[in-house]
Amino acid sequence: MAQDSSKPPSKDRSRLLKVFGVLLLLIGFFFAFVGMVEMYCFYLFAEGGRFHYEGFGFGTFMFANIATQIAGYYVIAVIGIVLGAGHLGLKRWAHDLSLTLFVSWLIVGLPLTLIALLMFITAKDPTAISFLLALPFAALVYPVAPFLLMRFYRSRAVCHTFEQADPHPSWLADIPLPVRVLCVLMILNILTLHGMVLLNGLFPFFGVLFIDLHGIMALDVLFLLLGILTWGLARLKLWAWWGTLIIFAALTVSTLVTLPRYTVGSILDMMAFAPIEMDAFSNLPFLSASPTLAAVLPLLTMLGLIGWTYRHFRGAVA
Repeated sequence: MAQDSSKPPSKDRSRLLKVFGVLLLLIGFFFAFVGMVEMYCFYLFAEGGRFHYEGFGFGTFMFANIATQIAGYYVIAVIGIVLGAGHLGLKRWAHDLSLTLFVSWLIVGLPLTLIALLMFITAKDPTAISFLLALPFAALVYPVAPFLLMRFYRSRAVCHTFEQADPHPSWLADIPLPVRVLCVLMILNILTLHGMVLLNGLFPFFGVLFIDLHGIMALDVLFLLLGILTWGLARLKLWAWWGTLIIFAALTVSTLVTLPRYTVGSILDMMAFAPIEMDAFSNLPFLSASPTLAAVLPLLTMLGLIGWTYRHFRGAVA
């Protein structure tokens, strides 16, 4: 792409971007290594292991916790390795994907930060000083870091550096940024909801809290629908936008009419974790609270994002 002669020449950011590439590769390989090592925890908690306790296995909290952490490590590893390779090659898809992930981070971080602060206040009962000390760290993680990175990758110098090294637009460029962000968060929903499968298939369904096989089957159907809709959204299909809106509106309504009937404590009783886990949870200070707010915030965020993308589908073919 020719550079506008009326503007000063853009700085070459290739060295800095390749440094980012090396750092991303190191982060990716580090988390891949940690993910493999973390699997050893299953041996530690299995029968005969140092931390084994009665009832440990699929469906217990610790099993789900270990499995979720390992999955998270591998997701970070894949992102780091793929983006690292793309940065070293100065591929335009790496720029587009990075920007998409940073905007996604900026959106997802809001409900996650609010939930984390709520849990910190209720579980840790912090003093005013410790709470104030925690705020700068929380602000750095969100929104300072994603905002600064987003600004950097949107700068003219960075865009020009990628364009000079890779003149052909990437396949991601055909998908508007808000739609790419929506697709990323759809995939994130699919991944995170797998945690509910590990937790006995917990699923709110219009006044009834499904659990065990019924909940897992409901989640399976949801995963299938979200996968199909993500494919349609990436192709800018109007039916996929309406389907996504209907699904998340239904999930929001279902959550709002179901979870207020339960407390955190009553849900834990239904899940029937191992005795030692139930004893540990019995000391939590928010057992009498409703989980509704924590569950609804991410859904409302998704609905807002779906509304934000409508202009990109308005003239699309159904």
